[in-house]
Amino acid sequence: MREGLSIRDATAADAEALADLFVELGYPVTSAEVLARLQPLTGAGRPPLVAVRDGAVVGLLTWSVMHVLHRPGPVGRVSTLVVTERARGQGIGAALVAAAEARLKQQGCILIEVTSNMRRAEAHAFYERLGYERTSYRFAKPLGSG
Repeated sequence: MREGLSIRDATAADAEALADLFVELGYPVTSAEVLARLQPLTGAGRPPLVAVRDGAVVGLLTWSVMHVLHRPGPVGRVSTLVVTERARGQGIGAALVAAAEARLKQQGCILIEVTSNMRRAEAHAFYERLGYERTSYRFAKPLGSG
């Protein structure tokens, strides 16, 4: 059901739709906050990808590239993937991941990592269906402000 679906770079005009997607994912954020966060990503050549159907943003994927000493090439990372609830199960997430994989390959990445909250079992199963393997743990520690 990918008919009429297009994948493109997110723009400032998408800020409100992106904020709505983040709320669906459980991360309350305003469109102004999204806009402020979008600008550095776009300026660094890492614009988030959006899926659009019938003129509406229905999905979002954020990606980055890391240069690490322990690998012979850059590592790509997918850190956010969300499809609006009403459009889930239609291949939109897979289309976004495929677009990110192509983008990261063009960037010279030799490996792609996906970060996903431990409580998102359905997302883990989705990534495994796409050929991703659970390979490590990731730990986080807030640094606080100031």
